[in-house]
Amino acid sequence: MSGSILRASIRAVSARRRLVPTRAALTLTPLAVNKIKQLLQEKPEYVSIQIGLKIGVRTRGCNGLSYTLEYTKEKRESDEEVIQDGVRVFIEKKAQLTLLGTEMDYTESKLTSEFVFHNPNIKGTCGCGESFHV
Repeated sequence: MSGSILRASIRAVSARRRLVPTRAALTLTPLAVNKIKQLLQEKPEYVSIQIGLKIGVRTRGCNGLSYTLEYTKEKRESDEEVIQDGVRVFIEKKAQLTLLGTEMDYTESKLTSEFVFHNPNIKGTCGCGESFHV
């Protein structure tokens, strides 16, 4: 059983900002790690079995693809597993190449709180920042 959580937006990596290459398919900032831990603590049924957050992409929006975030209790055989600072994140097969080298962050402002994906693979985004294409 899974359910959607929070919002996520997309930001292409600008020429000024260079991400450090890693072996992980996805890296999490300390803010993202802390927020995921907080969200999972609010869902005791997910903490007890040590499974957590699944990231995927769906075809939607005005520019092609959009990220999905869901709680999960199981790891599918085709899912890529990222473990960082005690947090487990699973990437659906369809999203693996799209997310390769991406940094996942969490931001809060007076009007919004959301996960932000700094993705070097993005070729373009829509004006609202909710969909992208590679």
